[in-house]
Amino acid sequence: MRIRVVVAAFLTQAIIIGCMFSYGVFFKILEEEMGWSRTILSASSSVAFLTMGVLAIVGGRLNDRYGPRWVLSISGVLTGLGYVLMSQVTESWQLLIFFGLFIGVGLSTHDVVTLSTVASWFDKRRGAMTGVVKTGTACGQMILPVVATLLVSIYGWRSALIIIGVGVAASLLLISQWMRRPTENKAAAQQVQSEVWGLSFAQAKRTRILWTLCAIQFCFFPALMTIPLHILVHATDLGMTTVKAATVLSLIGGSSILGRLSIGMLLDKLGGRTSLIFCLLPLALSLGSLLIIENPSNLYLFALAYGIAHGGLFTVVSPTVAEYFGMKAHGAIFGVILFFGTLGGAAGPLLAGVLFDLLGSYQLTFALLSALALAGLLLAISLRKPALTT
Repeated sequence: MRIRVVVAAFLTQAIIIGCMFSYGVFFKILEEEMGWSRTILSASSSVAFLTMGVLAIVGGRLNDRYGPRWVLSISGVLTGLGYVLMSQVTESWQLLIFFGLFIGVGLSTHDVVTLSTVASWFDKRRGAMTGVVKTGTACGQMILPVVATLLVSIYGWRSALIIIGVGVAASLLLISQWMRRPTENKAAAQQVQSEVWGLSFAQAKRTRILWTLCAIQFCFFPALMTIPLHILVHATDLGMTTVKAATVLSLIGGSSILGRLSIGMLLDKLGGRTSLIFCLLPLALSLGSLLIIENPSNLYLFALAYGIAHGGLFTVVSPTVAEYFGMKAHGAIFGVILFFGTLGGAAGPLLAGVLFDLLGSYQLTFALLSALALAGLLLAISLRKPALTT
């Protein structure tokens, strides 16, 4: 049963995040065909992340109370519907609703529900299993943007969105039926060796550690959301073809697999603080390198380094929450931390679009993202060892 849950979580991550990354494929198309600015196009992504942040708290609590199956079923259908409705857009405000709100619902549950559920099944290998699940997002990032590009080239962008939407809704509805908590099955519950332990949400919110983790998430999340959305168009601005630029995006997904698996194993041995440091250092350095890259071929080196850090940071948070606070209110605590991340994640892509429209380049955006990553690194270094133990 535990393996089935891991597989279902893996597939959920791959589909949701892979399709979210595919928005970059439609970015340039909508800019050219609809005449919308990058600020408008980035705003829809920002609305999606704000929706994700607010509903992640709700989703975490619903998962703690009712379990993952129903939560993921509903959010999966709404996500697919969002893509289908996007195929009919004629005005920019429609994009804000269909991508920003509908797809934001799917983003709000894919992490907090799947990772909390997986964490409830594993004690000793929690970090490694989280890493395995998060490779699903990397596989989605690597494969689905290329698939979306092919669908657009064959059927056109509107039909491609319909195909993606129907596929997403049907797939997630089926996959969610495999998502169960140990307490939903008596035999499975006996496999969980330790009782549910840890701080309540009320206790956790009075600790300095929680708010430090929230600040760290706020610092690194803008880069995780901004780069996937804007790197493809930045690459084409430097002279790459759209197809080659899509391979840069795919390389980020591919290299992030290494980051997710390696950080997952590192978590189980060295803990969350050290793992965060190992992720944030290459993130800051790779973002800084974008300030000096002029040859578009060098973006492949950036994608390799950034992808490893990107993958690790998407893996590290859930096990760190379990390490510091236990499993009693894991979903609610994790949801709050994700909320702070999505505040940064919502601001990052929008600010990048505004700055590009004003300045004609992403230089200031890359400088700000690098500085934020450095601030997150310093906060991670300041973290104390968890006072809570099993």
